[in-house]
Amino acid sequence: MGDQLKEKFMRMAIELSEHNITQRHGGPFGAVIVKDEMVIARSANKVILENDPTAHAEISAIRLACAELGTYNLTGCEIYTSCEPCPMCLGAIYWAGIDKIYYANTKADAAYIGFDDLLIYSELKCNMEERKLPFIQLLREEALPAFKLWEESISKTDY
Repeated sequence: MGDQLKEKFMRMAIELSEHNITQRHGGPFGAVIVKDEMVIARSANKVILENDPTAHAEISAIRLACAELGTYNLTGCEIYTSCEPCPMCLGAIYWAGIDKIYYANTKADAAYIGFDDLLIYSELKCNMEERKLPFIQLLREEALPAFKLWEESISKTDY
């Protein structure tokens, strides 16, 4: 794929981020998912609009792309995002199997305007007992049989 086409897709993501602000729908973030040089899905940040803290542009675009393609696996796709993905979105991009991430603004640029994910990045480096949010394990022995059922299932789908 040529640089002009990549820049076109990134400009779409940037336009989504700007439009989101002017329409008062939420934060300045946009994402476009492309497969075989075709736009599969696009979305702006919908956190405020949908009262959903997980409705970041990348997550929303992944949901739309999966629905459009009828799959949970976006191997063969690329994502163009107006900002370096936060930890949640980065995890979702890996889980979705997206092949490549193109981004415009950096996480430092986002932190400068109040979208600071440094707490989450630092928490990921800590042991569970050192994290600010308490992690308390309950009923592991009761939960393990579900994992055993999955392990033995002939109808499971690895993902």
